Amino acid sequence: MENEEMMIHVRFAPDGTVVKISECPSELSTQQWFNLLASSTTDHYETLSGGRALFRLPKQQVDQLKSSAA
Repeated sequence: MENEEMMIHVRFAPDGTVVKISECPSELSTQQWFNLLASSTTDHYETLSGGRALFRLPKQQVDQLKSSAA
């Protein structure tokens, strides 16, 4: 599927640091992956209740960000 969208789920600690995030490359910490996504994307971040959030991104963009992290 060419325009396949991925959802990257984020869970935060009470102090705002990232505890868990999906699709995280092994080369990066969870916080580094979040920072890369947040600085490299616009209008793709959605805050949720309960210390959660998600990024909705095209799969191709996620793959490009992962390879740039390597």
